[in-house]
Amino acid sequence: MAKTSFKNILHILIILIFNSFLAHYNAQNLSENKIVNDTIRKSDTVVLKKEQLESVVETKADNIRNDIQKRMTYLNKKAQVKYQDMQIDADYISIDWDKSLIFARGELDSLGKIKNPAMATQAGKTYEYDEFTYNIKTRQAIAFNARTEESEGVIVAEKTKKYNDSVFFMRRGKYTTDEYFIKKKDTIADYYLLAPNIKLIKGKEKSQVITGPIQMYIEQVPTPLIMPFAILPFSDKRSAGILIPSFGEREDVGFFLNGLGYYQPIGEHFDLKILADLYTKGSWNLRPELNYKKNYRYTGNFSADIGTTVRGIKGLSDYTKSSTYRIAWRHQQDAKANPFLTFSASVDLVSNKFYNNTVNNNYAFNQNNLNAQQNSSISIVKRFLTLPITITGTSSYSQNFSTGLADLKLPVLNVAINQFYLFKPKTGVRQGLLENITVNTGLNFNNYVQTNEGELFTSTMWDKMQTGLKNNIALGTNTTIAKYFTFSLSANIDNALTTKTLTRTYNPLTNTVDDVLNKKIAGYSSFSTSASLQTVLYGMLNFKKTSGIQAIRHMMTPQIGFSYSPDFSASNFGYYKNYYNDRGEMTSYSIFDRGIVGSPNSALVQAMTFSINNNLEMKVKSKKDSTGIKKIKIFESLNFNTSYNFAAPIYKWSMFTFSGQTNIFDKLNLNTGLTLEPYQIVFTPGENTGIRTDNFGHFSVQGFNAQLSYPLSSTIFEKKDKEEASKKYNKKGEIRNENYYFDEDNYSRFEQPWTLNVNAQYSYTRSLTRFGNKMASVGLDGSIKLTPFWNITGNLYYDVITKEIANTQIGFSRDQRSFTINFNWIPYGQYKVYDFFIGIKANILRDALKYKDRSFTQPNAPF
Repeated sequence: MAKTSFKNILHILIILIFNSFLAHYNAQNLSENKIVNDTIRKSDTVVLKKEQLESVVETKADNIRNDIQKRMTYLNKKAQVKYQDMQIDADYISIDWDKSLIFARGELDSLGKIKNPAMATQAGKTYEYDEFTYNIKTRQAIAFNARTEESEGVIVAEKTKKYNDSVFFMRRGKYTTDEYFIKKKDTIADYYLLAPNIKLIKGKEKSQVITGPIQMYIEQVPTPLIMPFAILPFSDKRSAGILIPSFGEREDVGFFLNGLGYYQPIGEHFDLKILADLYTKGSWNLRPELNYKKNYRYTGNFSADIGTTVRGIKGLSDYTKSSTYRIAWRHQQDAKANPFLTFSASVDLVSNKFYNNTVNNNYAFNQNNLNAQQNSSISIVKRFLTLPITITGTSSYSQNFSTGLADLKLPVLNVAINQFYLFKPKTGVRQGLLENITVNTGLNFNNYVQTNEGELFTSTMWDKMQTGLKNNIALGTNTTIAKYFTFSLSANIDNALTTKTLTRTYNPLTNTVDDVLNKKIAGYSSFSTSASLQTVLYGMLNFKKTSGIQAIRHMMTPQIGFSYSPDFSASNFGYYKNYYNDRGEMTSYSIFDRGIVGSPNSALVQAMTFSINNNLEMKVKSKKDSTGIKKIKIFESLNFNTSYNFAAPIYKWSMFTFSGQTNIFDKLNLNTGLTLEPYQIVFTPGENTGIRTDNFGHFSVQGFNAQLSYPLSSTIFEKKDKEEASKKYNKKGEIRNENYYFDEDNYSRFEQPWTLNVNAQYSYTRSLTRFGNKMASVGLDGSIKLTPFWNITGNLYYDVITKEIANTQIGFSRDQRSFTINFNWIPYGQYKVYDFFIGIKANILRDALKYKDRSFTQPNAPF
């Protein structure tokens, strides 16, 4: 009995030793075939049954322990597990073979906190965790403090559950695009978006994050920027997303959110953007915009501003409520699409008081609220390959907000014949007046009406519409006489037809002049010609070589000419008629006045014209110039013009006009103009309007204007500052991961680029008034980068006459690495408003949490 028991025990021990040997032998073989051995590390590989796992689980670590009874494997220090495309690296890993679970944890510090995270790599994507559990069979996982990089950003979640390789659920996830945080230059992100629940969906072409309520934190401080949900698309393609608004206060309409909206791409060639402006006093504005583009063909957009502006308190006298609208269409054809047929459109239809009442603050910041007129046009241009003709069809609409009237041209057709030489020589070399004769001609067909907004496209408007047809023939030629003189000769012929003529009478009952447009076809032909002789004269004044001024050069271009035009007001032409004015005087008028084809000349012109153009430059010594000499423009142009009409019964001399333009010190730009009246103007006592006499020689200023601008910038002193900086600041350091120079007191030194434009203008117009009208203003606009992260811009305009500040705006912007903060403020005027905006710079968020619209303007747009 004892012998039998001993034999059984011996058999069992032999079997156990043999199985242990086989297991050790198989593990060594797999380790040699599957893993590159390290002489220091121990390796172990466990082969599970085929029905349990689809592949081999490979393990290695500095310390490996197998618990056979519990079917557990423990890996310590530099632990690694590989299974299919998944690789796990951690400080500690345990494997439960019964449950097919892998638990991994990062390296702990002395206080028990994670100092080096565990990492998992799958399909080339790396994830970091404090600790996580992974099911080998179901491929599901649960991770804590997981860090996942997606496109330009990173997500850090307190708890992450992986359902499969494509779907992840996260609790209290933070998303940021701060590149310093992503590259681990900084342990705290400068901003992040926090959501209690996040769903990450990964696809082959694109991935996206879908969240519940999401809030922005800046430097770990919560902001009021909260959204009910967010969709963050991780793709180079355009994606839908919420448009972040700016917020602020405007004195007349209250606090606001400006530009809150949604962006939605539609197919490959369209996208839609809907924005809303909301104000606490009841004002609102809706701004839909549809953009379209087809590469190498065309691009454009439709947009609108529709809203209601509420000012004051309801029930009080200052309460107003007005509706506004603006509808716009822009279309631009690519030049490569069709060189022989071009279509373009720029249409703006607005309510008359739109710019004064809109709550869209962009118009105030861009100073569009000063617009007095709005123009719209649509044009089609047709060219021919074999014909020297260009046909242009246009329709235009012009609104005048001051008068409330609108000018509509619908349509205008212009046929232009390309310029040609009437007597083109066979040799190709043109000589003399005859061979240089050029001909420019064309035909213009025009439909025009001036009406108010309420009459548009009504029978009243069509009844007012005028139709005109006009042909112009322009002949010109020139030649050189005696080498130094250029002789020019030109002639103009106009032929016109119109469907409306004018009858003018004086109404003594109302003491007004009444104009009546008659439906009558009439036409006229007119003719004018001119000749001129021009030359160029040079003068040079040289100085001593020792002088700083080397020379002054004067270039003068005198021109004398003669112009002739018949008197078409003669009764035999029938173009002019007479009426008796309020003083009983017979007054002439043209039946084509207020028409669309113009009026022929009403007086005989036999005028001699005089003009002199001057250019004055100075050469001075300059050490900065490689030649040692620098040119300075004293006057780039200084011009004089007048004329003398031999056929005029009185006032034979016209106004004497002077104009000048120069750049002083290459920076100070000056433009001036002066108009002198050659005849005496007398004033009777008590009257502010004078009478022009025929007493020549009493020159008086009738108009003067001057515009001065002086642009300054840091580039003027840039070279000098850089040389000084390289000498003084040799110590370098780092702030916010940016390099700086430091002085002896350890203050950082950096470039501070700035610009400052000084503008001043003055104008004086007198005409026949005693005192005239004056206008004078001074303006400043500029920018300065106080630090590498702070930038200030602003402008200030001061009316010297009214002594009021107008059109003043100040802007601040702060660069926070991965986002910017913008603040704009208008402290004076009708629109006292401040506007605050936070925008993320990362491209990936320009569609989801849009900072700048990608739309079709980005190079990654798919076309």
